[in-house]
Amino acid sequence: MQKSILITGCSSGIGYDAAHGLKKAGWRVFASCRKQQDCDRLIGEGLESPRLDLADEHSIRQALDHILAQTGGTLDALFNNGAYAIPGAVEDLPRQALREIFETNIFGTQDLTNRVIPVMRAQGHGRIINNSSVLGLVAYKWRGAYVATKFAMEGLTDTLRHEMSDTPIRIILIEPGPVTSKIRQNSIPHFERFIDWQNSARAAQYKSLMNRLYSSNGPDRFELPAAAVTEKLIHALEHPRPAPRYFITKPTYAMNILRRILPTRALDWILTKG
Repeated sequence: MQKSILITGCSSGIGYDAAHGLKKAGWRVFASCRKQQDCDRLIGEGLESPRLDLADEHSIRQALDHILAQTGGTLDALFNNGAYAIPGAVEDLPRQALREIFETNIFGTQDLTNRVIPVMRAQGHGRIINNSSVLGLVAYKWRGAYVATKFAMEGLTDTLRHEMSDTPIRIILIEPGPVTSKIRQNSIPHFERFIDWQNSARAAQYKSLMNRLYSSNGPDRFELPAAAVTEKLIHALEHPRPAPRYFITKPTYAMNILRRILPTRALDWILTKG
């Protein structure tokens, strides 16, 4: 039988490539997006694309109910990919900004996961794969809101993996570093809404941040295409004994090692130097 997977955040980048890559690999893919216009575009490309907004409990429930109705009540895998960023210094992040980013990146993701687990228990198998980041391993300035959600995802995923070890459900983390996506462009509206940089004590420093935020200077050093994530994702889904973590890009491998062997001050110096 054809295996099925739900992927969140498929409008572009990692989710978009994963949806098309897994469809080519023979999976039945439900490539969800937050906006209906993106769902319509993916449907036009031959994908099944239910609308799913991680910040909306009703949307999560409605999308999953629709998917299960299509599959006869089963779902082989879930790839929790949907997330966004809010650039800005931690001291300038208002409470509402953190509340909203956690609603999508963590609370909605965990809500969806909790709804899928009973389905996988009933069918006797399943894989839940969470898309974290190198910023779930180490912190980096100006990215505090995103870092906080990815650190939270690391903790929740590790705990869930331990708790599910007595079940046939496998819990896996994907750890990308710099990967081609639209996360920079998509973060601009959130920056403009929440960060009052003109009145910040760091107003002068924001000028260099904004230059990077609003200008495309080509691929970052060590950047890989989203297909690099899809390749690891397929291995995590199809290997009989998947690894608990899959690192992608040289910076992620390096940071995973350095955070374990270096004193905090030494690691801070490296991260500060960029």
